[in-house]
Amino acid sequence: MLKGLVITPPVLGRISIGKVVEKAGKRLPEKDDQFTITSQVQGADGWLPHPFDEGFRKAQGGKIRSIPIRLLFNDPDLNFRAEYALFDRRTGRPVCVGNGESCKRRTESGVQSLPCPSPEGCTLAQNGACKPYGRLNVLIGDDDPLGSFVFRTTGFNSIRTLSARLAYFQAVSGNRLAYLPLELRLRGKSTRQSLGTPIYYVDLTVRSGVSVEEALTEAKTLEADRQSAGFDQVALETAARLGFSNGAFEENEDEGDSVVEEFYPEGDGASDHAEAASPAPTEKAAQSSLVNKLEDRAAKLASDVK
Repeated sequence: MLKGLVITPPVLGRISIGKVVEKAGKRLPEKDDQFTITSQVQGADGWLPHPFDEGFRKAQGGKIRSIPIRLLFNDPDLNFRAEYALFDRRTGRPVCVGNGESCKRRTESGVQSLPCPSPEGCTLAQNGACKPYGRLNVLIGDDDPLGSFVFRTTGFNSIRTLSARLAYFQAVSGNRLAYLPLELRLRGKSTRQSLGTPIYYVDLTVRSGVSVEEALTEAKTLEADRQSAGFDQVALETAARLGFSNGAFEENEDEGDSVVEEFYPEGDGASDHAEAASPAPTEKAAQSSLVNKLEDRAAKLASDVK
């Protein structure tokens, strides 16, 4: 296993409740009142729809408001990773990731472990540059028991709700999260900050038409069937923990680009701050070298004029 590379669950596609649109020459995130399921292929107009998207859309009258899913792991923290994150807008690389107590920060001398006072108390995180950031991996369909779809969010309502639901379902099921028939559901609410306009967030429930008691019975049956077939859930979760702990940051530069585009819109002050927060050492060296060359050239021209 390559050291320094976080090994994440294989991703087949993305789940979102918004999209990136172009307005006045700028690419800006736009919230939506429905789910969109996309592939990992991007075209001129954005991410291409996954075949699941069309199927769910037809079944639900044009707008996807719920998605039947299962989870990969019994451990809530393996299914859903939530933390404070700050990205460098120019490179798409994560600069600092923390949990409110400690953080991993990219510095000129390498990645360092430092105290994390949360965005409100961190000088690096001013102007909204650092945001809560969550990633949920889920299974859709039965074709690939290890291939997941990822839902990314910086929404506090989604992060808080998903964290609570995962903890509660793990508790009531006797640590059988991976066997429960569940459903992602879109919900709306109005707040004082939204000025009465609905905002949408993601919830996790048992599937429509299935009671909690039926879901628990199904989970026990599926667990017994998998164990009988030799499916080792404990070993799977051990492998996942090792993969997540193999590096400092979950996102690489390719994934970071899409995160930056969606969560740090062009013209947002947070983006500018994130961009200036921690340039890569090689970029600083290049900038310094260029300044020196320009100064030398100016001095030579002045000397020639004299």
